[in-house]
Amino acid sequence: MSDVEHSSAQQEARRTTPGRPWAPREEPRQDALGRYLAAVATAASARSVEEPHPAPGRQVPEPPVPEPATLRVRDVMRVPATSVPGDMPFLDVARALAREQVSAVPVVDADDHVIGVVSESDLLAKAAVTAEPHRHGPVGRLWQHRLYDKSHGETAATLMTFPPVTVHPAERVADAAWTAARSRLKRLPVTDHRGRLVGVVSRSDLLRALIRDDDEIRTEVASLVARHLPDPHAVRVTVENGVVTLTGRLETSLVPELLATVRDVDDVVGVVDEIEAD
Repeated sequence: MSDVEHSSAQQEARRTTPGRPWAPREEPRQDALGRYLAAVATAASARSVEEPHPAPGRQVPEPPVPEPATLRVRDVMRVPATSVPGDMPFLDVARALAREQVSAVPVVDADDHVIGVVSESDLLAKAAVTAEPHRHGPVGRLWQHRLYDKSHGETAATLMTFPPVTVHPAERVADAAWTAARSRLKRLPVTDHRGRLVGVVSRSDLLRALIRDDDEIRTEVASLVARHLPDPHAVRVTVENGVVTLTGRLETSLVPELLATVRDVDDVVGVVDEIEAD
């Protein structure tokens, strides 16, 4: 299936999917999420590949030096990071979440080490049991068993979820995205090698870092076109939601290589060929 057919099939599938109608900006959002998940999948695939073992007597090559352009967590994390002490009372934790407009915050000890994360769901567990302490039947007993500890917590340390899932500032953004996706977390504390809080990174931060906007993609593709073609103005480049459209007139023999080059650009999800043979 060509890129054009694949793109058309995806759009048609979205239109014919039963359920509520698509919101005006929902389709681009779904495309962006798809590109985000592709980046996460790439990171996961890289993690699963084992390093080859050298043959006996052969020299082990030195590991390659990371490219300077590789995005790291430190490049996208937010500082300073909001946190709460372990002895903060339940109501003050709730007020902190509301004030900062976040769904979770790291819990730290006196030395700023991250010891857990307290979230809205942790607070809701206590509030739910407090509001309805008795439920009858097997489902009710199971529900009470799971929330029992939360219902008796009065401070951040007794309500929090632990051990915390954290990332390091030097970690690749793609790997942090994989950690967030695997753990189903919206926010990740960033800690140094001693476990001390230095920042926080959210899924939206990772999304923006992993997926370039259309203008940035168009700039790179236009630069490639200028380098590969005798006349850089022979082909016009437009980008919408990661789909690159090439229009103009060009010698037929140059088209396949140009399309292949554009497809290899990061974050390009499809290429529409509207080039006329010259």
